[in-house]
Amino acid sequence: MDATVEPATVTGQIHFDSHVVVVTDVACRLVNALTAGFDGITPIDPIGNPAVVREVLERDDYHPRVTAVDARRLSELAHRVRTVFTATDSGNLSQAVATVNDLLEEFGARPRLDAASGGGWTLHFHSRDPGLVVGWGAGIAAGLALAIGSDLAGRLGVCSADPCDRVYVDGSRNSNKRFCSTRCQNRVKAAAHRARRPIV
Repeated sequence: MDATVEPATVTGQIHFDSHVVVVTDVACRLVNALTAGFDGITPIDPIGNPAVVREVLERDDYHPRVTAVDARRLSELAHRVRTVFTATDSGNLSQAVATVNDLLEEFGARPRLDAASGGGWTLHFHSRDPGLVVGWGAGIAAGLALAIGSDLAGRLGVCSADPCDRVYVDGSRNSNKRFCSTRCQNRVKAAAHRARRPIV
């Protein structure tokens, strides 16, 4: 499986950010679905079964076959990717870089320009073999490397709504996202509002 992206419209230019957006989104979703912790105030005890993993990976025109072995290996990948988000969020870029470099080496991500279906070119990251886990591992590693190696490093974060520890990719224009979801954002705002009310 190649982690690939095709832009909705082709303008004749390479869409440098499209691959990063898709694979970092999948990385985020794998971490949130397959690692233990808290989602808002609800404990998360993930079961890395094939149905859960397939739901994370599915897109409009992509419906992968996920085996129990694939689910287990992608759960292991999700735990390693979580360390990239937490290290980046805490400002420890050297730890994030070390983990990403290990993933790049392990999964053998190879950049390649491929023809897009509507014309033009798209940047893909192929793996050393066509397997689902290695393909996504290569794409995720390359996407995280491109994010950390550019001005997007600060956009990989961990939710600020205690005790939530779900991760996010900040796609906001101003790079000011602090929460994994609107639910967590609203919960923090409501608590702050209650704290400001006078006691009667």
